[in-house]
Amino acid sequence: MHSIIVVPMHSACPDDHLHLEPGDSLPFGRMAPPHGPHLTIAHEGVSRTAGEITAAGAYWRLSNLSSAQTYVVENPEGAGEHIKVAPGRLDAPVPFEFARVVLPAGSDLLSFDVWAPRHDFLDRPGPRDGAATTCAFPLDRGKRYFQVLVALCAERLRGEPHAPLPTAEELVERLRPLWPSVSRASVAWNIDYLAVKLRLKPAPDSTPCGGPRLNGKKERLVSLALRFDLVREDDLVLLNGDRSLVR
Repeated sequence: MHSIIVVPMHSACPDDHLHLEPGDSLPFGRMAPPHGPHLTIAHEGVSRTAGEITAAGAYWRLSNLSSAQTYVVENPEGAGEHIKVAPGRLDAPVPFEFARVVLPAGSDLLSFDVWAPRHDFLDRPGPRDGAATTCAFPLDRGKRYFQVLVALCAERLRGEPHAPLPTAEELVERLRPLWPSVSRASVAWNIDYLAVKLRLKPAPDSTPCGGPRLNGKKERLVSLALRFDLVREDDLVLLNGDRSLVR
């Protein structure tokens, strides 16, 4: 089966996509070789032989064949995660299911997407004796605080990894259809509660005067939630105004 799909920058339809099977390689750059598939990026700021993508089952590798430019591979669905591939680096593994390769080209930043839709999973064994493993992030999706967390992450869950976080007023408006009595104070309380529950700050009764102030609280909450998939795109349904979904 095809394990890697490369989507050119100005792709208009699936017919433009390039499919790689495990072990296949796809060179990219300004000049196409005389034989074989190639991703041509017609820009004078891109090296003639800029790099190569190699499919490796459920992930892929990137080789940077330029002599001076660092390439950046972004995770458009994450919390700003990215990797940098230095000039001359060969076979750098890329772990993102959806990735955007960004190439500096003169005064422009060019990009193309790489999808790795194949998922390999461990066969789950049967139940084992002994105590259950403690949950790292015990969140109840039926609680108000989880609804606040989804509202905080909403724009980034919709594919805008660098979207600014909502203000208190925007959170109140976003939550009002499902929570008519919501206020800035109740939203702030739930954000503080999440910071304690996710261990970003100590509980108020565990340190003198409630502990030190947590700077960048909302940004750290969103980063943690998206990095560990504590909220997912499917959770956006909690914001659709159906009160039966939240207690």
